[in-house]
Amino acid sequence: MKIPVVDIGLCTRCEGCLSVCPTVFRFNQDTDMLEVVELKNYPKDCVDEAIKICPADCIAWEER
Repeated sequence: MKIPVVDIGLCTRCEGCLSVCPTVFRFNQDTDMLEVVELKNYPKDCVDEAIKICPADCIAWEER
């Protein structure tokens, strides 16, 4: 199964992924970091768009 992951060390918190894929990504106010929502299946088109627009190139698919 492929899941999206965010490299928090590279993330600039631009929130672009939130705007194009809010069902997968969320901002955690407590940690001040972006998170990937735990889902059974991730929408490929939505995640691919978030990967494409990420200025920090910090989102990727990972095989689990």
